[in-house]
Parts: sequence; structure tokens; C-alpha cells
Amino acid sequence: MIDQLPDKSGKRRIVILGGGFGEVYAAIQLEKLLARVDAVEICLVSRDNFFLFTPMLHEIAASDLEITNIVNPLRKLLRKVEVLVGDVNQIDLPNRRVLISHSYRNHSLQIDYDHLVIALGSITNFYDIPGLADLAVSMKSLRDAIQLRAQIIGHLEEANSECNLADRQSLLTFVVAGGGFAGVETVAALNDFVREALPFYPNLCEDMLRILLVHSGPVILPELGESLGRYTQKVLARRGVEIRLNTRVKSMTDDNVSFAHHVPIPCRTLVWTAGIVPSPIISSLPCAKERGRIVVNQFLRVPDRPDVWAVGDCAFVPDIRNPGKSHPPTAQHAIREGKVVAQNITAALQGRPLRSFSFKTIGLLASIGRRTGVARIFGLNFSGFFAWWMWRTIYLGKLPGLDKKVRVVFDWTLDLLFPKDVCAVYDLPYRRDFHRLEPIKDAAGSNGDYQLNARQPVHSSMGNGLSRIQPIGSERDGLTSPEAN
Repeated sequence: MIDQLPDKSGKRRIVILGGGFGEVYAAIQLEKLLARVDAVEICLVSRDNFFLFTPMLHEIAASDLEITNIVNPLRKLLRKVEVLVGDVNQIDLPNRRVLISHSYRNHSLQIDYDHLVIALGSITNFYDIPGLADLAVSMKSLRDAIQLRAQIIGHLEEANSECNLADRQSLLTFVVAGGGFAGVETVAALNDFVREALPFYPNLCEDMLRILLVHSGPVILPELGESLGRYTQKVLARRGVEIRLNTRVKSMTDDNVSFAHHVPIPCRTLVWTAGIVPSPIISSLPCAKERGRIVVNQFLRVPDRPDVWAVGDCAFVPDIRNPGKSHPPTAQHAIREGKVVAQNITAALQGRPLRSFSFKTIGLLASIGRRTGVARIFGLNFSGFFAWWMWRTIYLGKLPGLDKKVRVVFDWTLDLLFPKDVCAVYDLPYRRDFHRLEPIKDAAGSNGDYQLNARQPVHSSMGNGLSRIQPIGSERDGLTSPEAN
């Protein structure tokens, strides 16, 4: 039995799915463009109630920043947008509705829409490599960074009192797989953090540490070109990072990591940054896809579905300047896609011509630790302190919220004056779920990156003022559906 709430508003609803760069900036732009239009309401569905600034995620893992300083409450950013915190379970394109679940009780809600923006992002792709999904740490969510920091500190604590040399070796070996931006910035931050933490552990020394960066290609940071990639390799190697090129992870167990064509090494910490795949919910949609991503036209609209749009990692956005190619899934592209899709939805509502999306990458930057960076801006290469200064300046400017900017500057300043904290205070593997404690796989959320997981919905209604949201299902229905994990 499905309970239905009567439609009393008569407003046209724009529903945005996701809480990352593309979707949040689309909501911000729609809020500006439609602020005075009473006949339209905007609803954003995100699995977290905050927007995560992912370019600074590795600094959370390295104890450079406090965790709340790179997140902004969605309700603070979006004053006139209805924010629903929940997991997207199903998208019903033919009937123009979305099924979500929210809260610990998994209340199921049905949301009708007039225009839908799909921006569910991507999830980590473990390529079915044995042991990775269960034992490796990814670097896509706030929870991942918190877990990595706690795991590093926990292993240092254990190694400091460990008498068995083999066990100590596995505890003090850290492997990062993936030589792209996420992998390089993570291994650089991890290396600095571990080495600066050693003075707190009298039984440990730098000779006991082993930090590896594993990359499947011939040079790391291929997006920046061979010159900057080789420069980065030299800098990291000089700082004690062992780099293995043309190498792939074969499997992982509790005590070691195996590589193709290499001897396994004792290791208990593997950070996986070597691949992403669009949200599994995308695969079930009855629309054209390319490499698992939703194909859109130059207006960011799904062909043959004038009321459906897609942006970000889950969208295959054609590059009209280079036929047959698509725009890369980067934050700077997602931000501009979000703004253009907002303009086009507004134009569609008002019967005006749509705007084609076209954007050329301005620049790419990476922080490689100890006030050193690499950057390519407008085709020019930069490295060293100046590139690192540009990285911090540009990303600080893009971080939403003046209060967050000030807090980050304070954290960076304090990091210059005082040693890093080695408190594992965020290692919280359990949550209280009514009458029992159950393990939680994603305690701090992934900001719109969805994964499949079964959930048991519970009947509920929601008095939030949304006129076409319908609670459905009950415990006795036995319904299970994909969950945003």
C-alpha cells in the first residue's frame, strides 16, 4: 500500500541528485536565477548534509586540517533550496519520479519531478582484485581520510610496542596504488605525516619505514606531462618514497600485498586511488551510456528525455571542440557544467534557447609535500615552492565560505609552528542503530558517491513541506533496493 500526499502547490519541481561540485553549483545557480519565481521549487538530495571540498582531502588524512574545515553545510550554502539527506535507491525515468530512503529507519520517500539533474558521481573501482574491497582504504570520502589517519596512528602505536620484527615491518609499510593526482598527493602527505610523527614513538626510527607508490604507467602524474611527472618522482624518491612504475596490485591479505611479476611485501595499509566507476544506479537507467556514464548532448540534456539532465563524473559530456571525446571528470569542469545546466533548465522553463557547454581546462595543480608542488597553467609548467603556493592560493580561493577560508589559513599557520597531532580520535567503527550496535562501513559519508547495498525500508511519512513526496513501503513489504553507501 502506497500512501500519497496530495499535490497542493502546483509548483514545478527541479530535483538534483548528489552533493558534489556539479550538483551543488547547479543548485546555487538555480537559486540565483529562479529566486523570484514562485512557481518553481528546487530540491537537492544528498547522502550527507554537507558539501565536501575534495581537493584538500589528503590534508585531513595528514592531520594538516581539522575535518570540519573543508566541509560546508548544504543548508548554509543553499538558503532557498529544499535539502533532503538520504540515499537514492531508484530513478524511475518513465514515471518521472525518484525513490530515496533516509534516516536510520530507512524511511522510503517518492519524489516526483518536472526536471531532474543526475549527478551521482562515482565510486571506487577495485576491479575485483582479491582482498581490496575489504582491506584497502580508498580516498574519495571524508570517512576515508579519517579512517586512513586513524589507521596510520594505530599502526604506529602497535609497532612501537611490537617485538616481532616481521609484524613490525608489515605495520610500518604503507602502499599507495595509483599515480594520478589523488595517489601522489596522498603518498606525499602520508610520507610527511608518518616521518614527523616518529619522534613521539621512541622505539621507532625512519629506517623502519617503507612507503611505496605503485603506478601502472611509465610515469606518475601523466595528466601533467612527462617532465613534471619525472620531477615529482625525483622529489618523492629523495624524501624516502619508493616508486614502482609499470606495476599493478594483484591481491591483498591481512598481512601482505602482492604485485604482478613482483614478490609480495608485508603490508597492512594499502591506499587505493587507482580507479573509479560511475554510480551503480546509473547502469539501470534506460538511456544511452558510454564507458558506464550517461551520454548527454552539448546542452547537458539526456537525448530523447527533455526533462532529464546529467553532469559530473556520471555524465559523458561531449567536447564540441574535439568530436568523439568527452570532458574530463574534474572539479573545474563539474562546477561549470553545474552552472550551465542551471542556465539551461531556466531557459527551458522560460522557453528560451539553450546554451552549449564548452570549457577548456585552465590548469592542473598538485601538492607533493613539504611546501613543494607541480602545476601546469595555460600550458606552462611550474614546480617547487611557487607551484605549491599557487596550489594553496587557488584552492583556498575556491573553498566556499569566508569562515572556512579563515579556519584553513589558521590551520596552515599552526601547522608551521607546531608538530602534527597523533590522536586517533576519529576511529569510530560503530554507530548506534536503535536497539543494537552495528558496524558501519561509511561513518562520515562520501558526499554523493553512491554504492550498492541492500537496505530494509521502514514505513514513514515526512512533514517537510514537500507537496509531492510520497512515503512508500513498510517493513512487511520486504522491499530491498540499492543504497547510497
